[in-house]
Amino acid sequence: MQKIKSLMARQGLKSPQESIADLSPVEDFRIPSKEEMREMREQPIDPQAEQEIINSIQEVYYSNDSFDMVQHELEKLPPELNLQELEEYRDKLKRQQAAVSKKVADLILEKQPSYVKELERVTSLQTNLQLAAVICTNARRQLSISKEDFTEASLGLLANQRRRHLLTGLLKSLRTIKTLQRTDVRLSEMLEEEDYPGAIQLCLECQKAASTFKHYSCISELNSKLQDTLEQIEEQLDVALSKTCKHFDVSHYTRVQLAYTLLEKTQTAMDQLHMHFTQAIHNTVFQVVLGYVELCAGNADTKFQKMQYKDLCTHITQDSYVPCLSDLCKALWEVMLSYHRTMQWHEEQDKEDPPPTTDEAGAADTEEAVVDHSYVKKKLEHGLTRIWQEVQLKVKAYLLGTDMSNFKYDDFIVVLDVISRLMQVGEEFCGSKSELLQESIKRQSVNYFKNYHRTRLEELRMFLENETWELCPVKSNFNIAQLHEFKFMGQSRSPSVSPSRQVLSSQDQVLSSKDQEVLSLFQHFSQEGNPFERHIDNKDEETEDVLASNGYESDELEKCVYQDYDSDSDVPDELKQDYVDEQTGDVPLKSASRETLRSRKKSDYSLNKGSNAPILTNTTLNVIRLVGKYIQMMNILKPIAFDVIHCVSQLFDYYLYAVYTFFGRNDMYESSGPGLISSRLRTTLNRIQESLIQMDSLGEGSSSVHGGPGEDRKEKVPSPHLSQLVVLTASETLYGLAQRVVATESLVFLAEQFEFLQSHLDTMMPAAKKPFLQQFYSQTVSTASELRKPIYWVVAAKALDYEQMLLLMAGVKWDIREIMSQHNVYVDVLLKEFEEFNKRLGDVSRHVRVPLPVSNVLWEHCIRLANRTLVEGYGNVKKCSNEGRALMQLDFQQFLMKLEKLTDMRPIPDKDFVETYIKAYYLTENDMEQFIKNHREYSMKQLANLVNVCLGSHINKKARQKLLAAIDDIDRPKR
Repeated sequence: MQKIKSLMARQGLKSPQESIADLSPVEDFRIPSKEEMREMREQPIDPQAEQEIINSIQEVYYSNDSFDMVQHELEKLPPELNLQELEEYRDKLKRQQAAVSKKVADLILEKQPSYVKELERVTSLQTNLQLAAVICTNARRQLSISKEDFTEASLGLLANQRRRHLLTGLLKSLRTIKTLQRTDVRLSEMLEEEDYPGAIQLCLECQKAASTFKHYSCISELNSKLQDTLEQIEEQLDVALSKTCKHFDVSHYTRVQLAYTLLEKTQTAMDQLHMHFTQAIHNTVFQVVLGYVELCAGNADTKFQKMQYKDLCTHITQDSYVPCLSDLCKALWEVMLSYHRTMQWHEEQDKEDPPPTTDEAGAADTEEAVVDHSYVKKKLEHGLTRIWQEVQLKVKAYLLGTDMSNFKYDDFIVVLDVISRLMQVGEEFCGSKSELLQESIKRQSVNYFKNYHRTRLEELRMFLENETWELCPVKSNFNIAQLHEFKFMGQSRSPSVSPSRQVLSSQDQVLSSKDQEVLSLFQHFSQEGNPFERHIDNKDEETEDVLASNGYESDELEKCVYQDYDSDSDVPDELKQDYVDEQTGDVPLKSASRETLRSRKKSDYSLNKGSNAPILTNTTLNVIRLVGKYIQMMNILKPIAFDVIHCVSQLFDYYLYAVYTFFGRNDMYESSGPGLISSRLRTTLNRIQESLIQMDSLGEGSSSVHGGPGEDRKEKVPSPHLSQLVVLTASETLYGLAQRVVATESLVFLAEQFEFLQSHLDTMMPAAKKPFLQQFYSQTVSTASELRKPIYWVVAAKALDYEQMLLLMAGVKWDIREIMSQHNVYVDVLLKEFEEFNKRLGDVSRHVRVPLPVSNVLWEHCIRLANRTLVEGYGNVKKCSNEGRALMQLDFQQFLMKLEKLTDMRPIPDKDFVETYIKAYYLTENDMEQFIKNHREYSMKQLANLVNVCLGSHINKKARQKLLAAIDDIDRPKR
């Protein structure tokens, strides 16, 4: 059945007759004839038997369509054929075939009505399709007629519309081309208005438009013209960029940077900017120096314009050097300020519009923007050092182009101050230590300072040799900070200010310390002003202020250093003390005992007339001013700080040596005075003589330790000689006591000022050299007050007639046998000498204030000399009794009682020295021997005389020999 269905499906729908006719002969399916069909119908039908016959058919016959039944049956034949079997088998196959044929015929008859019905439907469908074909034919004919009637006209309209649209686009293009032709006029206007971003934007848009219309022949020429215009814009943009190097304008620079951004040439702009800054530095300094050189030359010679900058600097005159340097630094400041503000602009732009990250859209553009930003930042940071290096090279060439060794001090200080300010600018600009400037200014400074110091030492010698040691009248509140040379300390008290702040000139110190910490020079002068211009202006104002009020007396404040004292009625009581520390206001206790201080008014010789002003001379004041200049120079130029401090110490050394040689050098009294010159003072004097004094002038050149080489001799100064106007031999003036007081106390005052400056000097001194400064203060400055002893000893040794007293004591008879109640005449004579000394001391104090330490030293020397004269007189006694010794005690007690009324010295110097010697007369032999061993302050003569006088009273000859031998043993090591 399946085979029949598949066959029908392959053959398509056909009539039953056609279908039967189309059966493949291959299948050997014979259609029964009518007779056979009738026989089959007439045969009795046994459905069960028929079904069994069909079931007996082998399954292979139902396998597939390609099954070959004939071949199959033939293959089944045995090798040996049996006719009967074959016939039987054939009959079986026939029965099977008949059963199948019958079954098929039954099925066909059963399905015939449905088949007929379906065939009718197919016929009807065929009829409908033929009708549809007729309708389509008619429709096509009608459409052909419509095309002929309507389509051609419509397409004509469409073609015209398209042509209109094309012409409209062409007109628009022509108008755009016309606009492009006129763009150069607008570009010129925008360039004149410095609207570089707008001009570039317009030009780029025009280029883009031109590329759109490049198919027009007229556009090719326009495109090349736009390219030329864009190059012209870039040239003008480069010029505009160069203008920012001298005068930075935010809006101008913003437009320029935006223009370069549009051109996508940010990195090129940075390269060009640094090139312009370098060129601006060169052009600026050259024009400034050239202007001064031509001005000083006074002619129209143009040879200077062809010179190199380094050669041009050598033609600057000394008078125009400082103004030219100032203008040079002003101009360079403007360039560096512009660069600083340029960096600020880029930093602010980074904060407002940070560079895009690589995660954003447009990875290529983003990466390029990041690269540009990084390049600009690095270029600007590296440019700081490069710009400052160029500035240093230009200023160095200017500094070394002129020999400044003969400059005036004020001019040189201005140079140092300007360069110091410039180095501060460099430190704030890029953190540089300005090695080039430091090296060049140090070279000039050392050269200048050696010459300057040598000249100043010669001037100091001249001052000292012409000094009459008269008092220089200054007010009691005088302080070195009032001097013009120390104004920088008045403005900046603390020497511990940072080095970058110490180099600030005094006019900038008016800013509060808080402002100084917060505002740098670039912040303070970012909008207007110039640190170098301000420096010069305020320098003039400061000079006028100093001249108006410089620390000396005037009608109302202070006026002149040479005027007389005014009344001290308006001076506070605490200032009327004999000596007041000018820094602390305290009265020092050195050189005075408590008892002396309690009654200082009685012995203060300054209360008779005059004030408590410091005692100093014109030379002292000049030395102080000179020290101020040295410190000011050192304050500005730290690399030569040690050289300056060494020279400052030489000024003090020379002054101390001069005072000593003028007033304290007396071999006769110096050797006799007990401990007048301490070992420290003697060492200091020897050091000064060997290192600073030119020994040939003293006739001792061969004994000089350092004398010899010419270079060493240049640093030495001849020993000064006392002016012939100074008389030190008149007894009426106490042998020049007034001059001695002025000289010695001016040295002490100078030492006090050095003590005041010690902390400042210590701050400036390099760490490796600080031991020198400490040694200078401990070995030299602190010994100034020690000069009082040898200087005033000379006066004390001559003030009283000690020889007359010895003669009077020699005439006294000491071997008396009764106790006397009346003292000897020599005591009255000695007291009268002291009264006369006191009177003359008072006379001197009316002209020069005699400070309490001075009067104490004088009285101490005189009393000590008098007591030693008494011991010497007692030691000359040949014979003496117990009553004579009592008379000695009476005389000495009378002397002490009267003396204590004349002086406030407590205790009396060497009182025990006399009393012990007198009482030694009563000692036994053993005690006398111990006395000789313990009291070596007495001379051998005095001890021997003591033993000889005691002979016969309580010492026998044997004991005498023993004691004299003990004295000789003591004296033997000395010999």
